[in-house]
Amino acid sequence: MPVELREVTRATVLAVCKLDAGDGGKQVAPNAVSMAQAHFTPEAWFRAVYDGDELVGFVMLYDPTLAETPEEHEFFLWRLMIDKRFQARGLGRAVVERLAEHVRTRPGAERLLVSHVREADRVARFYQSLGFEYTGREEDGELELALKLR
Repeated sequence: MPVELREVTRATVLAVCKLDAGDGGKQVAPNAVSMAQAHFTPEAWFRAVYDGDELVGFVMLYDPTLAETPEEHEFFLWRLMIDKRFQARGLGRAVVERLAEHVRTRPGAERLLVSHVREADRVARFYQSLGFEYTGREEDGELELALKLR
C-alpha cells in the first residue's frame, strides 16, 4: 500500500508521540514538541505517516497560506521523522513525494524548502536525491535546500 499522510486525531495522538527516530532528539524534535508548537503556529500543517495501516512517522510543513499574515511566504518542510523500526525502507522518500504533491495544490507554491545542520551529510544526500538543491542560504547553522515545484 502507498504511504499516506493522515490527520492526527484524538485516537492517534499518543501513538504519534511514542514514535522514536532513534537519534535522541539530536536531528529531529520529538513529535509531542512539534505538535505543541504547531498548535501555536497558524502556518503549521502536520500529519501522521502511515504505510498501509501501520503508523510509521510524522511530518510537519510550514504553509504560509494557512495564516492571514504569515511570517514567511515560502513553504518549508519543518519536520520529517520515520520511527527507527521503519527506517531504510524508502518511507522518507515517499513522504517527501506525498508532501510535494500536497504543496503543489496550494496557491502560490513555487518551491519547497528544507534545511539541515552542516554535519548531516547523509541527510544532505537524501534531499539531493529527491531533487533538492542548495540555495546558498544558511540560518542558525543550517544549510537551506529547495525543491522546484513548477
